[in-house]
Amino acid sequence: MGSREMERDLERLIPVNVLGGDNGGGGAGAAKCSSPRPPCAVSSSSSHHSGKEAFSKVIRSWASKKFMSGCVILFPLAITFYTTWWFIHFVDGFFSPIYSHLGINTFGLGFVTSISFIFLVGVFMSSWLGASLLGLGEWIIKKMPLMSYIYAASKQISAAISPDQNLHAFKEVAIIRHPRVGEYALGFITSTVMLQKSSSAEELCCVYVPTNHLYLGDIFLINSKDVMRPNLSVREGIEIVISGGMSIPQIITLVDVESILSPRIGKFAIPRV
Repeated sequence: MGSREMERDLERLIPVNVLGGDNGGGGAGAAKCSSPRPPCAVSSSSSHHSGKEAFSKVIRSWASKKFMSGCVILFPLAITFYTTWWFIHFVDGFFSPIYSHLGINTFGLGFVTSISFIFLVGVFMSSWLGASLLGLGEWIIKKMPLMSYIYAASKQISAAISPDQNLHAFKEVAIIRHPRVGEYALGFITSTVMLQKSSSAEELCCVYVPTNHLYLGDIFLINSKDVMRPNLSVREGIEIVISGGMSIPQIITLVDVESILSPRIGKFAIPRV
């Protein structure tokens, strides 16, 4: 009984590995287990741990880059498809209730009807009768206090992208020196005016420089000789403004002023005083 109690006391006071070494090989085994590990084993384990960390960092960096690349590729596609789907549903909603009331539930039929209706309106308004009715409608709208301002602003915006060259609010794209020397601003030529002086007259271009997308901006009257005209169409200029400059070409070539001034804007005859 005394020997068993002594063994229990030893188990409480002495670690198990020492006891294991004691049981397996006596005092020499206990000395081996209690002594620290050799330096070579410590260095090998630390190098193995650092290698694991470097490998995990490479994997995380590669995965994050590929994930961001996927987001960059899929984001414009998702926006395009979502906007197209929303537009189809929006246009389809104009005539789809009529077909639903008639018992015809075919998706896309209202969209086709709306597009056909817009096309027929364009054909009708191109005629003399349509233009007369449009003028009468505009006269009625201009008599209304609030709707006249909304209609005038929206008509100017739509005229900027109109396929009819005579209705273009933006005649051509222009580059002017603004606001300081060495800095340039992209704008649109809307018209030309004559600045009458005491002894001569000077032709000025009215350049509209957008400051907030396309519907807000500043107007500058600049000498026609100081206006630089790039090889960009009005549609391309609008895309550059709306995209915040992301769709601007890498190389812009200036067009000769004399070759485009006469057909696009026309030159005023300077009166002799």
